[in-house]
Amino acid sequence: MSSSSSPGSAPPAFDPADPLGLDDLLTVEDLAVRDTVRRWAGERVLPHVAGWYEAGELPGIRELARELGGIGALGMSLEGYGCAGASAVQYGLACLELEAADSGIRSLVSVQGSLAMYAVHRFGSEEQKRAWLPRMAAGEVIGCFGLTEPDHGSDPAAMRTYAKRDGSDWVLNGRKMWITNGSVAGVAVVWAQTDGGIRGFVVPTDVSGFSAPEIRHKWSLRASVTSELVLDDVRLPADAVLPEVVGLKGPLSCLSHARYGIVWGSMGAARTCFETAVEYARTREQFGRPIGGFQLTQAKLADMAVELHKGILLAHHLGRRMDAGRLRPEQVSFGKLNNVREAIEICRTARTILGANGISLEYPVMRHATNLESVLTYEGTVEMHQLVLGKALTGLDAFR
Repeated sequence: MSSSSSPGSAPPAFDPADPLGLDDLLTVEDLAVRDTVRRWAGERVLPHVAGWYEAGELPGIRELARELGGIGALGMSLEGYGCAGASAVQYGLACLELEAADSGIRSLVSVQGSLAMYAVHRFGSEEQKRAWLPRMAAGEVIGCFGLTEPDHGSDPAAMRTYAKRDGSDWVLNGRKMWITNGSVAGVAVVWAQTDGGIRGFVVPTDVSGFSAPEIRHKWSLRASVTSELVLDDVRLPADAVLPEVVGLKGPLSCLSHARYGIVWGSMGAARTCFETAVEYARTREQFGRPIGGFQLTQAKLADMAVELHKGILLAHHLGRRMDAGRLRPEQVSFGKLNNVREAIEICRTARTILGANGISLEYPVMRHATNLESVLTYEGTVEMHQLVLGKALTGLDAFR
């Protein structure tokens, strides 16, 4: 850990970029992971992302995936099979730095590692792990995660996708919607109803009957590949099923892992908007002086800083609990609900400081704000997380 001042010595100078001194909580290894991901995002994403967003595409996604694999960012908190085995805090720091560039890039990494790879790592057979995880960790194969359906978002138990036995094979039919990475994936983890309960299947995307048309006309997560998955009589061998889980606890545990990354990632988007607002307030003049010198602007910046760094502190606390094996799903809901909601408010307040310039793609604020509208909804809506916490607090189940 970073050394602290001895008793009686003067405290360090106030750092506007780290007003609570949260870097003191990070190890040398934590800082190295953060700096590596920040440098990669700065070189490979930031110079291009406004153009990608405006065009509604993510060109070179396979090359980006290989580069992310090269820095150990794919499945980075998993052990073995070519994965980095990083701590939960280090994974969180990576998510923060990726989403500080764009939510779509963090989503690429999150779906790959926290959903598709995590499902295979936790619930797959040894053969499945050896077949897929090393290539996915290297970014040679992109994965996607098929749970949400066109008519069943917050209620996955009502999914209609069905897998039936035909001899020793499985035959899958159904549709999945809003699937990140779907059109470029080499493998899909698909959840389906069976006569014995909900099961997960490892589906190579080149199998007959599988298609993944890309979803267009999005006004959020535009620098991200989003698709529908179509399964028409997809025939799979018996060993395609994930053998170690039956029921919703399988996909829900994967979602909890992904939500944890969002707790950190949303603060990355918020940080970028806050830093943009501070710099703009220092240099933009009205009535003969910088707007950062006006009381109302300073009040906005102070409130933004308080919520930003409280959110990062919350993310760090949850990360330490995850590393200690003590993190509960309700606590992840706590973090996801708070941090995404506050991140959106920070972005919106930053937009008011930038005025009309806030809607221009020359600045990142509106891009982050619109991306966060998707992040607010996926991996559990505000209402779902409120009900998770409500049940935990009262012992009464409002889902029924």
